[in-house]
Amino acid sequence: IMAFAPHHRRDGGGLYSFSSRPRAVESRPRYREPPAARSMQRAHGNIMYDRRVVRGNTYGRHTGRPDPAETRRQPAVRQRSPAQRAAREQLRGSSPEALLGRKHVHMQTERYLEELSEVLVSENAECQTDAFLDRPASPLFVPAKSGKDVATQIEEGDLFDFDVEVQPVLEVLVGKVMEQSLLEVMEEEELASLKAQQRTFEELRNSRLAEVQRLQEQERRHSQERERRIAQQKEVLRKEKETAEKIAARAITQQYLAGLQPAVFSSLRGHGFFYDPVERDVETNFLPWLMAEVNDTLRKRSTARQTLDNLIQDVCRKRVEAFMELEAQQHTDDT
Repeated sequence: IMAFAPHHRRDGGGLYSFSSRPRAVESRPRYREPPAARSMQRAHGNIMYDRRVVRGNTYGRHTGRPDPAETRRQPAVRQRSPAQRAAREQLRGSSPEALLGRKHVHMQTERYLEELSEVLVSENAECQTDAFLDRPASPLFVPAKSGKDVATQIEEGDLFDFDVEVQPVLEVLVGKVMEQSLLEVMEEEELASLKAQQRTFEELRNSRLAEVQRLQEQERRHSQERERRIAQQKEVLRKEKETAEKIAARAITQQYLAGLQPAVFSSLRGHGFFYDPVERDVETNFLPWLMAEVNDTLRKRSTARQTLDNLIQDVCRKRVEAFMELEAQQHTDDT
């Protein structure tokens, strides 16, 4: 890549002419240099800082003349078309989906962590300003005229040869375009390689997940079969134990009931659960009637005896009274 260094030259006739000699530019480092080093290199070797290369709008907004601020503006970044952005996003791909039970989260990778919050701190401030008139437009600068006006004849090609002067600019522009194109191609190839690696990783992960699921299902079936066999064996042992207990209980019951039956019948017969109908009829019907009749007869006899005793007592008392009256009368007669 070639660059040019402008300088003025005065010939013997007193005329000024412009010339630029091509020279080799030092090799550019691969990575960006610190800001201090870049500020030192702005003065030379960079076409974007050359005043003769116009960038942006070459006319002022209102005056119709070139705007110095626009000519000194930094070159704008080349915008990509929507189709290029879509193709770039498609080649870039996305992160693989998270495993079961996990999820992707955003995290800070800076050296110093910063607390993120959606609440914006705002403060209200007021100030009172006086009304100012609009500043009038600055007049055009017209330098003071000095020296003498002279005229000269300049032929075509004396001061500027476009074909010669444009070669360094074209070399720089073409080199930049080629370098950017190579970087984009390399980036697209790298993205395609990353996407292929991601696809291979996903296929490997899916195959491993399928194998893990198959092994888990096999282990689950073995565990269920083992539990079923254990349950069957426990059921067989329970039935055998229950059968043995039933047989032992039956033998004990037969041995116990061998002498229990006669004792039970004897106890029931003794308590009156087994009786003779005639004897029960005599005990429940005849004997109560007989006892009632005997009691009635005895009561009547007792009443008769008591009445007779009362009569005898009355007769005896009357005879005693009569005898006492006779004895008293005889005594009276005797006196």
